[in-house]
Amino acid sequence: MPPLTIELPESVLLSTGLSRDEFVREAKFLLALKLFELGRVSSGKAAVLCGISRVDFLGRASRMGVSVVNIDRDEAARECADD
Repeated sequence: MPPLTIELPESVLLSTGLSRDEFVREAKFLLALKLFELGRVSSGKAAVLCGISRVDFLGRASRMGVSVVNIDRDEAARECADD
């Protein structure tokens, strides 16, 4: 399968202050992060998408404010009650 290409004006790259390679790495991570946040891909698939380990992806996601644990209040209460 050929790679996906997204066309952006050069001004977008220039306004970020990043090199082309830095921009591509950051864009891949942010796309993977959003897809993970929306529940469209697993953390493992997101990590593959941006070329880092799953542990690194989860750490970076957490630092960006994205929850890496997906349990509701009732489930959390049950987990705590089992102790």
